[in-house]
Amino acid sequence: MRPSILPNLIDAARRNADRGYADVALCEVGPVFHSSKADGQQITASGVRAGNASPRHWAGPQRTVDAYDAKADAMAVLESLGAPAANAQITRDAPSYYHPGRSGALRLGKSVLAYFGEIHPAILEDMNVDENIVGFEVFLNNIPAPKTKGKAKNLVKLSPFQPVIKDFAFLVKDRVAGEDIIKAAKAADKTLITDAAIFDVYKGKGVEDGHKSVAFTITLQPLEATLNDEQIDTVMQAVINAVAEKTGGKLRS
Repeated sequence: MRPSILPNLIDAARRNADRGYADVALCEVGPVFHSSKADGQQITASGVRAGNASPRHWAGPQRTVDAYDAKADAMAVLESLGAPAANAQITRDAPSYYHPGRSGALRLGKSVLAYFGEIHPAILEDMNVDENIVGFEVFLNNIPAPKTKGKAKNLVKLSPFQPVIKDFAFLVKDRVAGEDIIKAAKAADKTLITDAAIFDVYKGKGVEDGHKSVAFTITLQPLEATLNDEQIDTVMQAVINAVAEKTGGKLRS
């Protein structure tokens, strides 16, 4: 009978990191138990983030997750449930498994709506976790009923298959907008390519005057089966052809 969902999520984040996926955001909704009495069970929505808070981007270095990310997640959950999150008071009395000074509680009067913050380093060390992890816990039983009815959101469909991430670098003329490059890359395969983002723009030695090197990454997310090498190569070639046709860019060797 677990007193918190966080250990399960932290362990899942560690297993992802061991397999090369250090940047994760995981969540679970389920019961936790504070005693063996009838009122000792509480339904909690919990989540953790680990690694970097955002993907690589040309505008600046990546930032690791921090307590503010966990707070934003907790607030987003509360708002989605119609809770008066904006009226919540922030106090510093989060449980001891959070980092003191880098954590907090969201309260409405005496009622605790959520805890958030960095997980205590001693806890992470005991669980053989080397990276910083932040988390939150939203206590659904403590949220007051909304005054107005909201609209149901569409069910999120997640794929059980491993995504594939590939990087490209193209030489294009200065006038070519990054948005046009990303749009062309995504259009190469609208089914498999679920994301594309620029992470570097370079002008200088090795790049012809009036041109720039634009590096971007794409994410392929299979829905029916794990992609094989031939399928991946086909999509990569489609991206190369699409960017070349739409922007006049050339793949940088």
